[in-house]
Amino acid sequence: MIQHKIDYSIALMQKAEKMALAYHPDGFHLAFSGGKDSIVLYELAKMAGVRFKAHMQLTSVDPPELLKFIRKYYPDVELHRPAMNIYDMIVKKMSLPTRKIRFCCSLLKETAGKGTVTLLGIRADESVNRSKRSEVEILGKKATSEIIDQWNNSQETSHVCIGGNDKIMLSPILKWTFSDVWRFIRQNNLPYCQLYDEGFTRIGCIFCPMASVKTKQRERRKYPGVERAYKRAIARLVSEHGTYSQLNHDVDDIFDWWISNLSIKEFLANRAHPKFDF
Repeated sequence: MIQHKIDYSIALMQKAEKMALAYHPDGFHLAFSGGKDSIVLYELAKMAGVRFKAHMQLTSVDPPELLKFIRKYYPDVELHRPAMNIYDMIVKKMSLPTRKIRFCCSLLKETAGKGTVTLLGIRADESVNRSKRSEVEILGKKATSEIIDQWNNSQETSHVCIGGNDKIMLSPILKWTFSDVWRFIRQNNLPYCQLYDEGFTRIGCIFCPMASVKTKQRERRKYPGVERAYKRAIARLVSEHGTYSQLNHDVDDIFDWWISNLSIKEFLANRAHPKFDF
């Protein structure tokens, strides 16, 4: 079963290589994060023999263990530092990033790879939203179904047109499962970041809005310096913009609410009526 998925993913990239080279001499723009999925994607691209360049968009809140791992095992990955760190961005946007307001991703990650065929390591079983994604998409275009038809019916894949600010996104492991990924890593003896052995199931920005509360509590214990940095940004929000008046502009309360994954209304209700575990 896993070999069938490997063969399919490789064939998908090989089919699209001509198109990737038509847009950029480096071939594919491989979006690399250092996590398990991007490790698999990188290895599959090597197995496919396609031309690609791996890029990682730093956010200023990347786990230090992850950066150390990438520099050691993937020195060819091009690391791109942000023009503005996340803390200044929070003050500029007058808000902390949340699950509904994810300006951090839109500004720091999703703009990368414009005008290229970008390889993504997303999988359908990661979330409901990703289960609705297609293997081939164009960022900036609404007629995704038409693009997919054009892709599926095309013998020559170098003529799918995109604008300068758009990008074609190819997700070769979209149909892979969590188990498939780890089986591939074990079978190929691929190195991976130590954070997985410490209990992290997904690795990304520290205190990512999309992370579980359990993950955020683990990060709180592991990265107290990052918590202090976020609180300094919150203090600037309060001082310069008077944000989060519902929480009385209390920096500690604002941070506790932010990592709770609750609405402010739910957070305050829980404070008023705490639940006790006996």
